[in-house]
Amino acid sequence: MFYKFFCLLTFTLVLAFSVPAQAPARDMQREAALWHQLSLIAPEKVEDFKAATIAMDSGNYAEAVRLYQVVKEKTPDFDPVLRRLGWALIVVGKPDEGFRLIEETVQHERSPENLMSLATALAYPGLNKEGTPAQKSRAYSLALEAEQKPKTGDDADYELLLGQLALENNQIDVFRRVTGRLEATHQELVGTHYFSAILAAYDQHWMKAESEIRKAQSLGLSQEAVQAFLDSGVSIHAAVYRYSMSGGALIGVWILGLFLLFLVGKVMSKQTLKSIENADPNVGATNSDLSLRKWYRRLIGISGVYYYISLPFVMVLVVGLAAAATYFSYMSGQLYIKLLLGLWLGAVITIYKMVRSLFLKIERADPGRSLTQEEAPALWDLMRAVAATIGTRAADEIRVTPGTDLAVYEKGSWRERSSDQAKRILILGIGVLNDFDLNGFRAVLAHEYGHFSHRDTAGGDVALRVNSDMMRFANAMVASRQNVWWNLAFHFLRVYHFIFRRISHGATRLQEVLADRVAAAKYGATAFESGLRHVIEKSVEFEALARKELNACASGARALQNLYELSTIADPNIKRRAKETLNRQTSEDDTHPSPNDRFRLTRKIVLQSEPSISGMVWDLFKDRAALTKEMTEMVQTSIAR
Repeated sequence: MFYKFFCLLTFTLVLAFSVPAQAPARDMQREAALWHQLSLIAPEKVEDFKAATIAMDSGNYAEAVRLYQVVKEKTPDFDPVLRRLGWALIVVGKPDEGFRLIEETVQHERSPENLMSLATALAYPGLNKEGTPAQKSRAYSLALEAEQKPKTGDDADYELLLGQLALENNQIDVFRRVTGRLEATHQELVGTHYFSAILAAYDQHWMKAESEIRKAQSLGLSQEAVQAFLDSGVSIHAAVYRYSMSGGALIGVWILGLFLLFLVGKVMSKQTLKSIENADPNVGATNSDLSLRKWYRRLIGISGVYYYISLPFVMVLVVGLAAAATYFSYMSGQLYIKLLLGLWLGAVITIYKMVRSLFLKIERADPGRSLTQEEAPALWDLMRAVAATIGTRAADEIRVTPGTDLAVYEKGSWRERSSDQAKRILILGIGVLNDFDLNGFRAVLAHEYGHFSHRDTAGGDVALRVNSDMMRFANAMVASRQNVWWNLAFHFLRVYHFIFRRISHGATRLQEVLADRVAAAKYGATAFESGLRHVIEKSVEFEALARKELNACASGARALQNLYELSTIADPNIKRRAKETLNRQTSEDDTHPSPNDRFRLTRKIVLQSEPSISGMVWDLFKDRAALTKEMTEMVQTSIAR
């Protein structure tokens, strides 16, 4: 409301001398009617009346007074002469006499013409003069009364004066009504567009206000009046609104892109599930599976690129929020300094952390340590045999870790991986090897080689890079305490990570199912289920045993016992957690289908090209005790560090 009153005051001052000067040309039809009336009373004075009017309109008020007085001597009761003579007298410095004549016309007849003449004289008693507030208040009442009376000819001059007086008397409803009528009937007038501009600014329609004042300028409004109007704040607000609209449109398109990514990911996920359920797993990867893999790669690439495209939009939103808060605080007339400083500081920190996360390089160390062929020659032979069975190149390196990981990856440049020349690495967690039979181990190993065979490890750069950048950005936000509800960048991270996770995890679930088919087709569904079940149960068991030993070590201030020779305990919680892991439902956030779903799908495979074998995985190592001791010491060192 403060700004609206400011607008009224500013625009009233600008308009104070504009409307009378910008009044439309005389209505010649109405003039002809006056000449006819005068000809019936004093036909010989018609030419004098015309000459007096021409003199007044040209600014020669002294000559107008002389000629109107000549006409008045013959027609003392002719209101048009009295009105115009009265106005001319006021202009030449005889206001008392001039007002007396105009008042007489009103007393004689309260016609629209007499009322408006008196209103004009009261509000603007002479060139570049203004009446007192009391005079303007009376002038407004007279103009309002004239509005209600029937008029002849074009009434634009009545509307302009009433609108001006309504504005100066803060009668916005009347000003709005008058402006509407002028817009409907007199688009050719300067005053129409001037009034429209003022009303638009009052309503805070800044673009329209700027447009209307430019139209008024094109019709003859002075540059000074136009500039005064624009400098009152309209130009700045119009620019803010214009940029906000353009930015809002771009932001809308960007948000639509996010929604489309989510929607496509959702459709792909459903299509993947449908393809998995309907496909015959005995034929390996179907055309539908291969097509889905191809489209997933494209979608992940697009969504990865979209993350980096999104960052400038997020920067604009973060700065825009701080700017908007500053703008509305200013508009309200009260600056909330602490709030604004917090928003701007948060914006600067957020943008700095965002940019920094893109250039911060983190060296990735390979897990565990490399296992030489001399330490486990039989394991290396088995690994090569499984690779030959699957029909793919064997791993170049085995890395043993203290945990329960079983995975593969490739190390090398993009060119090396795309041409199948990168170094292939098998991760073997020692924590799952106890009681692991060779039959199940081969099937699990075949599953990992299925990823090599399908070239799953050859790509994934985009997904890894985007996830890495998002996590670095998120960690930086948390560390700088910018993970707050009003930080739009933090919410963007949450939303985009959710979308990207759904897309990339949908792709990995498909990869896992296809790798399962490879393993089950070669070594049998029973061996695969046995091996996967063993990995899951041993992972849960090892985690529980290791945690118990670590706690005991910490409380007793002693060295760790060999973590891989701890006695199995009858803990119902271990069995419960293992059962929950095996029986869980697959969700869209899972990188792997649930174990039971994987078992159900592989049970459909009736093929088994390789015969079963006997033996345990630990039999493949030369010195089990030395290796388990080393892994325990690795854990001990990690704890100490």
